[in-house]
Amino acid sequence: MVSLGCPKALVDSERILTRLRAEGYAISPDYAGAEAVIVNTCGFLDSAKAESLDAIGEALRENGKVIVTGCLGADADYITGAHPKVLAVTGPQQYEQVLDAVHAVAPPAPDPFIDLLPASGVSLTPRHFSYLKISEGCNHKCKFCIIPDMRGKLASRPAKAVLREAERLVDAGVKELLVISQDTSAYGTDWKDRAGAGSHIVNLARDLGSLGAWVRLHYVYPYPFVRDLVPLMAEGTILPYLDVPFQHAHPDTLRRMARPAHAEKTLDRIAEWRGICPDITLRSTFIVGYPGETEAEFQTLLDWLDEAQLDRVGAFQYENVAGARSNALPDHVPDDVKQDRFDRFMERAQAISAAKLEAKVGTRMDVIVDGIDADGATCRTKADAPEIDGNLFIDEGVEALAPGDIVTVEVDEASEYDLWGQVVR
Repeated sequence: MVSLGCPKALVDSERILTRLRAEGYAISPDYAGAEAVIVNTCGFLDSAKAESLDAIGEALRENGKVIVTGCLGADADYITGAHPKVLAVTGPQQYEQVLDAVHAVAPPAPDPFIDLLPASGVSLTPRHFSYLKISEGCNHKCKFCIIPDMRGKLASRPAKAVLREAERLVDAGVKELLVISQDTSAYGTDWKDRAGAGSHIVNLARDLGSLGAWVRLHYVYPYPFVRDLVPLMAEGTILPYLDVPFQHAHPDTLRRMARPAHAEKTLDRIAEWRGICPDITLRSTFIVGYPGETEAEFQTLLDWLDEAQLDRVGAFQYENVAGARSNALPDHVPDDVKQDRFDRFMERAQAISAAKLEAKVGTRMDVIVDGIDADGATCRTKADAPEIDGNLFIDEGVEALAPGDIVTVEVDEASEYDLWGQVVR
């Protein structure tokens, strides 16, 4: 299995492998030992499409029997036009079709005496953390995004099913649950018994927080009712961490994006969140060089960033995506201007990050150990999600530590994105 793209796609890969493992299939560590290769693709940006096509081509060269699934699979002609020898192409969440394609090339031969499936299913993440998908699809109509076209409208999983999966994961040793969806705040709003706006995600977060693991929320749109989640962070029920996709700050840019949030209100909401939970970590992503973005609009974004003082920030240069409505917008920004704005934005964000991390030197905090090697331990604080945020490194005294341990450290050094510390005995 080659899994590309976001954590939501990784969860899809885990579900496919879990189903295959239950039927008696083994997972090969390399191309040579596999009877077939499944490539789970990403199709959000042109660069992601190119990466997916490269991965398919490599699998064809190394193995020859390739089944394609995932977001790019929604456009089968695009894939077969580049790689006509693939065995099958399926879209996202089409698990049954993937299994059918595997059955065709490698018929199952299950043996109930030797086929074992862990209760938590097959995981592609380290044992001590796991992604927990609570819904599929999205009801927003952002002009730069084609996710609703590929994955459909919002479809929330029943709360009981989410909690059962979370309980199984924690019972299997998972210490951190990373809650993901396209719009976590909207969880449950597609049900007939909608109750109050935001009540479903607040109730779910509270229930997940009772399981004893770290609970980290991703992709939280800044609706007013997000305020109701923050007290759960202040009291330690869930991690004091919000991943909020602001995307921009200038109201005209946001209107051209057809974003569901308004920048003029987000600064007030950020101040309110910090008032309730001073230790909250705010992460976000932004698009620079969106069609029509003027220098004045970009400067507004820089000024907003200075005022917001976000803890974790990422940015993308805008690029056209086949099928996105933003392609037809006038006044596309030249590539060299996009690059310049990206560099200036990240320089500003890096300076904010460096100052915030320097302020942590001398403090004590709990960290989760991700790995141990000859150089020491690689850990994460409550402010760091795996693979997208920074790390805390422990250079010595790690002999008794193991991945998944949660220990207290004293921070003694900081860089722009990472920390170093010593275990508090």
